Order: sequence, then structure tokens, then C-alpha cells
Amino acid sequence: MKEMEAERTPGRAAAALIDHTGGIEARGVHAWFDQVHALRGIDLRITERKVTAIIGPSGCGKSTFLRCLNRMHELVPGARVNGEVLLEGRDIYAPGIDPVLIRRQVGMVFQKPNPFPTMSIYDNVAAGLKLAGERGRHRLDQVVEQSLRAAVLWDEVKDRLGKAGTSLSGGQQQRLCIARALAVSPEILLMDEPASALDPASTLRIEELARELAEDVTIVIVTHNMQQAARVSEQTGFFLNGELVEFGPTQRMFTNPQDKRTEDYITGRFG
Repeated sequence: MKEMEAERTPGRAAAALIDHTGGIEARGVHAWFDQVHALRGIDLRITERKVTAIIGPSGCGKSTFLRCLNRMHELVPGARVNGEVLLEGRDIYAPGIDPVLIRRQVGMVFQKPNPFPTMSIYDNVAAGLKLAGERGRHRLDQVVEQSLRAAVLWDEVKDRLGKAGTSLSGGQQQRLCIARALAVSPEILLMDEPASALDPASTLRIEELARELAEDVTIVIVTHNMQQAARVSEQTGFFLNGELVEFGPTQRMFTNPQDKRTEDYITGRFG
């Protein structure tokens, strides 16, 4: 099977990436786990300040694609990526680009809530800022409150910021992780099955939050839940066997898919 060998264009200073807004674009992205070819030539432009859903059956490459968008895929031993991921026209895989800075601009929330277990609610949110060198207490207080408010969690925790992050309920922990990601002012927030481990009420709050955040942040959400994708997103991409089968406005994808495989998956014939 032919494997694309994408040329790398020398990047400008990594810090320059942090000052730009916009969407993100994959061009000819291939990904491997050792010899397993997990993604095959993905071309996909994700529009800024919209919610984009990625759907498909288990093992189709959804989460792998998400992790390629902020260079987390390369953290897996034996994993590699080929092709380009463009953020405001600059390839995040180009030489000289610092992946840590990329992961600050392209934040991620995982399937299972993962607050830092030894840290308080306050320190969970402030962790990224402190890592970046911020030490001013007033500034930290301000960002912690703003981030918790943005994650619709402030009123529930403002009187117990010193308590452990793990003392919160599952839904609250997930919103705490969202607040933690927002604290470093990302332009893009990746959400990998963020509500799959939550109860229906918490799931609804996460969905509402995603729509609200999209007023300021580009959201990409991987979900196995067709109803959730239909409710929360404006654009949807359908992955199958490591390939992008179809991408378009969510309403059209769910009412008039152009590919028979998309229709079969959405209507439950497989998956």
C-alpha cells in the first residue's frame, strides 16, 4: 500500500503560533502505531469557532486523528505521523516547532476525567499557567476564576477551591479538566468522548458547555453517540478504517449523506 511522504516546510518561531487564531487543517495525514497504519491520507479543514464532530465505529481512527492535531500521537512509543497539520498556515510538525507550545494552543480533554490527584481544585486550573512561568497571585486568581466560570463550575466550587480536585463528582471533574485546558487560552479545544463516562444530566451540561465555548474557541469532539453529534455540532466527519469517508454540515450528513457507508453507519446498519 502506498504511503504518503509529505515534505516538511521549515517552521517559523514556535512562539509565533501562539499569537494566531483560526481553525486547523489536516493535509495528507497518515499515522502509524509501529506497523499498523491507523490513518490514511486525511484531508480535513476544521472551521474556526464551530463545533466539529468526528464520528465512526470503534477502531476507525477518530481518537488517533484527534491526537495528531496537537502532537500527542507522537508520545506513544512506536507511533509516527506523516503529512501536514496546518495552524494558520503553519505546519505544527515543521522543524523548530515546540510541541509543548502546540499543546497549549490546541488543548485536549479526555474520555475519563483526569484531574491531577495530588492537587487542589485551584491548583488543577492554575497548573498550566504555573508551568509557563506565571507566579503572580492576582493573575492566577483571576484566570482560575475566569476559567471555572467559563466551564460553568465556579458557583459550585468557589467556596472549596482548596479541596482536592478528585473530591468532585464525575461531571464536575470533567468540567474542571475543561477549565484547566481553558486557563492557558487555547485557540482550539479537542474533546475525546468527553461525556461517555458521565450520567445523562452531566452529559447535557458538557454538550451545552461545548456549544457555549464555541463562541470563542474552536471545538473538535470525538463521539460514538449519533444523537450527541447531531445536537452539539455544526460540522461532522465520518471516519471508517482509518479513512475520512465524508465531511460536511451536520444537518446534511444526518439527513442526506452522500456516501452509502455514511448512511449505513448513521442508520445503525453497522458500527
